[in-house]
Amino acid sequence: MEIQLRPPHHRVERRAVGLWTARALALVLPVVLVLGTAATIWPGSRTWTLPLLVAAAVLGALYAAVMPSWRYAVHRWEVTDEAVYAAAGWFVREWRIAPLSRIQTVDTVRGPMDQLLNLSTLVVTTASSSGAVTIRGLAPGVAREAADRLNTSTQLTPGDAT
Repeated sequence: MEIQLRPPHHRVERRAVGLWTARALALVLPVVLVLGTAATIWPGSRTWTLPLLVAAAVLGALYAAVMPSWRYAVHRWEVTDEAVYAAAGWFVREWRIAPLSRIQTVDTVRGPMDQLLNLSTLVVTTASSSGAVTIRGLAPGVAREAADRLNTSTQLTPGDAT
C-alpha cells in the first residue's frame, strides 16, 4: 500500500493560539525590557537604544499578534490506520507522514504552559533522520487517545521500524 502526501484533516485546539502568543511574548518582552532599561540607565545610549527599542516593540507586537493565528490556520494533524499525518509551521510549512511501520515510540508531553491552557503535545518518534513528528496544541484526551490508537496499531503492523 502506497501512502500519499495529502493535507491532514484535524485542526489543533483553538487554545494553542494562546500558547503560541505567550511564547512569542516571552521571546519579545525581555528584549524590549533590556533595551528600555538601557535607555533609562545610560542616557548617552539613547541614540541607538531608542530606535532599537521602537523597532523591537513594533516588530515584536506584530509577531505576537500575527504568528499565532497564522500557525493555527496552518497546523493540521491526522492519525489513520496507515500513517500519522502532520502539517506545521507558520512561515516555513512542513508536511510530514510517518507510516505506522516506521513508528518507534509514541509519547504525550504536557509542559507547564500546556497544563495551564489544558493542552498536550503528541510526539511520534520514527526511524527517520528528520526526527519525530510533533503535534502541538491537542486536547489532553485527544492526544492520549491518538497515542493509544497508535500504540495498538503499530503492534499489529508488520515492519521493524528501521
